[in-house]
Amino acid sequence: MTTLYYKRRIFLRILALVTIAVTCQLSSILAAVQEDSRRPVTSAKPVGPNIILVFIDDMGYSDFSCFGNDLAKTPQIDSLAAEGISFEQFYVNSPICSPSRVAISTGQYPQRWKISSFLGYRKKNEERGMVQYLDPKAPMLARSLKEVGYATGHFGKWHMGGQRDDDTCPHITEYGFDESLTNFEGLGKRLLNHCFSPGKEEPFICDHNSRNLGKPEEITWMDRSKVTGGFADAALTFIKKAEAKGEPFYVNVWPDDVHGPLYPPLNKWQDERRAKYMAVLENMDAQLATLFSYIKDTPALRNNTMILVCSDNGPSRGQGRSIGMRGQKAILYEAGVRSPLIVWAPGLMKEKVMGTRNAESVFAAIDLVPSLLEIAGAQPPKNANFDGEELSKTLLGKNQQSREAPIYFRRPPDRKQYKGDKNLPDLAMRHKQWKFYCDYDGSRPELYNLSEDLGESTNLKDKQPTLMKKLTAELVAWHESLPPDNGPNFK
Repeated sequence: MTTLYYKRRIFLRILALVTIAVTCQLSSILAAVQEDSRRPVTSAKPVGPNIILVFIDDMGYSDFSCFGNDLAKTPQIDSLAAEGISFEQFYVNSPICSPSRVAISTGQYPQRWKISSFLGYRKKNEERGMVQYLDPKAPMLARSLKEVGYATGHFGKWHMGGQRDDDTCPHITEYGFDESLTNFEGLGKRLLNHCFSPGKEEPFICDHNSRNLGKPEEITWMDRSKVTGGFADAALTFIKKAEAKGEPFYVNVWPDDVHGPLYPPLNKWQDERRAKYMAVLENMDAQLATLFSYIKDTPALRNNTMILVCSDNGPSRGQGRSIGMRGQKAILYEAGVRSPLIVWAPGLMKEKVMGTRNAESVFAAIDLVPSLLEIAGAQPPKNANFDGEELSKTLLGKNQQSREAPIYFRRPPDRKQYKGDKNLPDLAMRHKQWKFYCDYDGSRPELYNLSEDLGESTNLKDKQPTLMKKLTAELVAWHESLPPDNGPNFK
């Protein structure tokens, strides 16, 4: 009897302990469920890879050494090409900076937002028939990624509002970015330039009035030859914070070094213009090393990060080069709008495509937005109506598909003439192997077969009358479907 009594007591104690443990566990689970229910629901899809977009200002198609530069070496960017895919028929959507930045940020032609040339002083913007800044309601890639849990940061040139004499524009963080650090062509935290030259004690200050915009405490002055390092270091700090929180990240690193004024380090100074440009280019490449190395040397990042590198438009004449191509920055011929594109994503690509070149796929910056959203598992905003097409499999080397629709262009309203090039065409389109040009009314047509004539030297307009009629009608209809600027009347 005594034995049974004690056994019963032991059993009841064990049962009580088990009951307490189960109750505590259930309480913890219920608390976790309640906590989760208070969090905003973002997406049913798993979050995708980290994304870094390096968008270089005013760089030529042939300026990376992996794209044919024999005057300078770009080993950091070349190392991405060695493990990624180099795209040879990639286009940006304007030959000048602000609209090109709108396109790669929104997936839409920039004319939809009435930004068709560089944003400058308010009066100048009005004279050209443009708005003062990108509408924050635009379907920003950064905002869509933020909504599915990405940490989003912008580091470098902005130039979509907040420059010269305008401090009423939205800050960069109002476009879906958690943090930002820009140059003189944006508001919020900025790195402004001290430009040092040999033999001069005092630096030249190139800030286009930015020191008088916003708050003084937002501004840090920095040697211009080190500014890309400043942006890259800020991006790396942001990335490490996202890592610590277990968040994927989308980061813009948008250098402006090879846009004038050109200021290489004093110990690499060159007086001749192109030599100076190449010294700046090499210095920019070197300043990206710490960021790239951290991503490549951290296994979790290496296997789950995409880095994309391209230029916002072609080079200024006498600086960068687009070997074999006609034109320059600000005009619609090939050198103004064709850009190198390197996509590095070793954890997302099959080994057989790493280190290869894609000379077949024809696509543009507007296509990157829907493609990256697909890769990230994010939904586009409602009623986004992207002009870009979803080509994620092309970016990752799973196929060599081109966009189906032509790529359309409208010249900047203030660039009918530019630095020796006169009476330039108003409109252009890339359709299969053809590049077609005309004026607003369809007159003065030019037609080139790029597969045989990359330099656009032989106008085939008289040999392809049926094709000419078709392309003229399509291009003029596209132009007339968009909000106008003051291109026809600007003097």
